[in-house]
Amino acid sequence: MTTAVNDELAQLAEHVTEGLSITREAFIENVSKKTNTVGNDHMIKRALENIDEANPDWTFVASRLYLQNLYKKAAANRGFDKNEKYGDFYELISMLTDKGIYSDHLLTTYSKQEVDYFAELIEPKRDLLFNYLGIYTMATRYLAADHDNNTFELPQERWMIIAMHLMQKEDRQYRSQYVAEAYWALSNLYMTVATPTLTNAGKTHGQLSSCFIDTVDDSLQSIYDSNTDIARLSKNGGGIGVYMGKIRSRGSSIKGFKGMSSGVVPWIKQLNNTAVSVDQLGTRKGAIAVYLDIWHADIEAFLDLKLNNGDERLRAHDIFTGVSVPDYFMEQVEKRGDWYLFDPHEVREVMGYSLEDFYDETSGDGSWRERYLECVESDKLSKRAVPAIDLMKRIMKSQLEAGTPFMFYRDEVNRQNTNPHEGMIYCSNLCTEITQNQSPTEFLEEMTEADGTLVKKYKPGDYVVCNLSSINLGRAVPEQVLERLINIQVRMLDNVIDINTLPLKQTQLTNQKYRAIGLGTFGWHHLLAKENIAWESEAAVDFADELYEKIAYLTIKASMELSVEKGSYPAFSGSKWQKGRYFTDKGYTDANWSALQREVTENGIRNGYLMAVAPNSSTSMIAGSTASIDPVFKPFYFEEKKDFKIAVTAPELDHNTYEVYRRSAYILDQRWSVRQNAARQKHIDQSISFNFYVPNTIKASVLLELHLQAWKEGLKTTYYVRSTANDVEECEWCES
Repeated sequence: MTTAVNDELAQLAEHVTEGLSITREAFIENVSKKTNTVGNDHMIKRALENIDEANPDWTFVASRLYLQNLYKKAAANRGFDKNEKYGDFYELISMLTDKGIYSDHLLTTYSKQEVDYFAELIEPKRDLLFNYLGIYTMATRYLAADHDNNTFELPQERWMIIAMHLMQKEDRQYRSQYVAEAYWALSNLYMTVATPTLTNAGKTHGQLSSCFIDTVDDSLQSIYDSNTDIARLSKNGGGIGVYMGKIRSRGSSIKGFKGMSSGVVPWIKQLNNTAVSVDQLGTRKGAIAVYLDIWHADIEAFLDLKLNNGDERLRAHDIFTGVSVPDYFMEQVEKRGDWYLFDPHEVREVMGYSLEDFYDETSGDGSWRERYLECVESDKLSKRAVPAIDLMKRIMKSQLEAGTPFMFYRDEVNRQNTNPHEGMIYCSNLCTEITQNQSPTEFLEEMTEADGTLVKKYKPGDYVVCNLSSINLGRAVPEQVLERLINIQVRMLDNVIDINTLPLKQTQLTNQKYRAIGLGTFGWHHLLAKENIAWESEAAVDFADELYEKIAYLTIKASMELSVEKGSYPAFSGSKWQKGRYFTDKGYTDANWSALQREVTENGIRNGYLMAVAPNSSTSMIAGSTASIDPVFKPFYFEEKKDFKIAVTAPELDHNTYEVYRRSAYILDQRWSVRQNAARQKHIDQSISFNFYVPNTIKASVLLELHLQAWKEGLKTTYYVRSTANDVEECEWCES
């Protein structure tokens, strides 16, 4: 090697090995081997080749090399000294505002003095918290660049822009303090925000919410209006959940003419085409999950939609499916009893009620099963009996082949609904963690104004919006920052509601009515490893129970205090929050909880829905932790996305944590995972994206027992069945 090359390697070695277990000499030897060049791309490749269970810190060497390249590009494009990591922050904002990348509200809302103060808060050293996969994901997907994709924004500036954007409407007296707190939370990787917020905050386009849920009524007007609305939301970066259980089944009557309806499948295929056609500027196709009731007469065709064989005219491979399941169905599965299928339109016409509008108020009894049994006994209704276990077999077959359908346990969801006085919940979202009131938008009339303008009038329904953010358990819990963190995190989420630019009026109205947020978590396996708690243990179940009760307490308290400052959500009166039932139903009776219950009754609560645990695959990678509440895939594996394949080790893998990580996703007994999830679900008012990890050789009886256990232990939803035989598509809509 030449002297110049050797000198450059030695200079780089001084800072890229600082604080890591890798020596300066090992770095020089590694990246200089078999080469006489020191290009950054080459060095990163050489560094990554050394990642294994014994040398996980090489990923941080690669990260620091990547950062050097990022700093140089930003310096060249922005015109500051390449020896400085970060340039002038105010100048960056001005430059990207002029280029049409940043919204001009950053400069109109904040003075130069404030921006300069925020610049002083920026800590470049926090870039060193990223591993290679984290900084690569951050740089290639989320940092603001110009229209030619040239690097301008750097990681700490992205965190600060998000903080400024989310705090723009706060009282000027305290605004800078809230920006500083939000930056502290983000830059230390104690939390992440939803992917749309991470991508779009501070920019001229895009909205900040992750997912939306629509309810389609049984009319041609509603079906086509819904499709149009879904296309608009998908275009703006939203994942969609759609409840189609109100639509009449195949062979139902239309205007009294029997046998005319083609059922739900053609409309689902239409949504499938929308998902493919309306993408996000070519970056990824839209994502839509469709839910149907297990008693709907079209359920069998619905369960076959994702299969890879059969009639392609009856398949929809690009949508995701979910089944709305009442307790009584699971009881019949267990008893090997019969199950009856009905046309929802005929039920409405003959029985005078909509079966889907009811649920069992108590376990084993309630208004839904009363009406279902009335329908079974009625000689005026056409119906078809199917062994319940046969339907369950079809569900499991589809799950093992395609990962779906998702399971939605409607009775438990509605029993735990914090706002039953305002409606009910028919389904979940694309990632199964959101459970909020829904209702279809109703078309009223079409009118012509005096000037000839044509006006359509609608009665808006509850069109659900998901506003998400997640705690990094692997960092926040060991560093004992939960109280400070959750306080600022709830404020950030609440502010999303007021500053978001949603394309549909119904979503804006619903967002304001409930002010729903979804505070979640990731890094659970990471935390267990740091605490040396085995996954398959009572200690892990007890820890989940204790930790999520604490998170729930702090979240409710933060929202209550925000209500004192800004007022309660409009639908608070009559809710379980206002009546105190939320607390008594959960069994929260100790002194702290009782005091908080009194404060909520007296002061209100800012947000009608509070907690939801999203999948967090991509954003957990940015934070260098494990996804959601899932176990690691393996202690050492290759993370593969559309644009890369990179060697990855479990976070902070060493001789102390290896044993906890060694029992990885497909090895772990899933019964322990269900028990952990049941423990945390008690404290989460919405739901959890919970995956089953099973081998492709699993017996049907074993998978059935897992489903029965999940239902019996009070889970509200389950997400993918991830088997070693299927390759399910990762959901990034609810990343937070």
